[in-house]
Amino acid sequence: MSSVDPAAGQSGTAEPATASWYRRFGTVDAPGNSECYAEWSTAIAEDPELIRRIDEWPHNKRQPLLLLAAARFLGAQISPYREFRTFLDSHWDAISRTVLTRATQTNEAGRCATLLPSLARIAAAEGRPLALLEVGASAGLALFPDRYGYEFTAVAGNPAGNDGGSAQVTRLAPAGAAPGSYPVLRCAVTSPVPLPAELPRVVWRAGIDLNPLDVRDSDDVAWLEALVWPEQDFRRERLRQAIAIARADPPLLVAGDLNDQLLSLAARAPSDATLVVFHSAVMAYLDAAGRERFRSAVGGLAAARGCHWLSNEGHTVIVQADGSSVAPQMEDSRLQGRFLLLEDGRPVAIAGPHGQSLEWLQAAAS
Repeated sequence: MSSVDPAAGQSGTAEPATASWYRRFGTVDAPGNSECYAEWSTAIAEDPELIRRIDEWPHNKRQPLLLLAAARFLGAQISPYREFRTFLDSHWDAISRTVLTRATQTNEAGRCATLLPSLARIAAAEGRPLALLEVGASAGLALFPDRYGYEFTAVAGNPAGNDGGSAQVTRLAPAGAAPGSYPVLRCAVTSPVPLPAELPRVVWRAGIDLNPLDVRDSDDVAWLEALVWPEQDFRRERLRQAIAIARADPPLLVAGDLNDQLLSLAARAPSDATLVVFHSAVMAYLDAAGRERFRSAVGGLAAARGCHWLSNEGHTVIVQADGSSVAPQMEDSRLQGRFLLLEDGRPVAIAGPHGQSLEWLQAAAS
């Protein structure tokens, strides 16, 4: 998720923080993913009256994706900003209620593609099946990496796979599953990604969320679909396929603060499985003290039972609110709207935020 970054307005003076937030989302995160969201967000940044209204909400409710998803949830269609602005005016009370009662709980199953190489090599190294615990789990759709299909396309030096060169494709499928019964997650990779020969075995899956979403609840499912960016119909389709898998075998989801629930939920994982705690686009919602408490708790689990930790986060994982740096060797500018994947605190890859690309770092390959 985007965080507030100081930016200069067109006049060259510092613009309001919320406007800067929307401008960054519209110029860094959205382009190449949703031209509609790029246009809407940059226009909102130039709309002082709308920024004033957004600033009436609590700070953690002002993020671009939450406003845009609330409007989509209530029926906003892809359109020029002028029409979207009219929609906002006519539905503002309902949008405000939705923003104040919902959260950006994007449950992107596609991220399993960028987590899979790490999960597979952890399982191989430990020689045991996995117990997965996701913090910020939403509806828990990222807890099924063993139930999805994968298509990794490797084009040398080009994670987007669009340079016209020959591509090598690696396909993986869940054992015994009928084609069409599971989503196929497609990911463009840059060598040398350690792609597995088979999917790891998962024997336990659980998650923590402040407000877990229920895949059996129609409103919760509609909210998950609203969180998919407008033009990305392929994400919407794989979301529906992932929801069908979760409905057949719902994961254990616990409501509460991740720092309050982590240790007690981890204690419920089977002792004969390798515990992996992971998260994507979650740490931006914690302050520096909360992040440090979480890191300390995961470190304690590692010492006590050999727990592994996968962190898949945006640029906010680099420079913390207290000025410290989680990965001092990584330049924030290198991410440019992508995520940094860390294994047990060690940077190993740069990942597309929806699992669409994976660039393995040379240091991790050596």
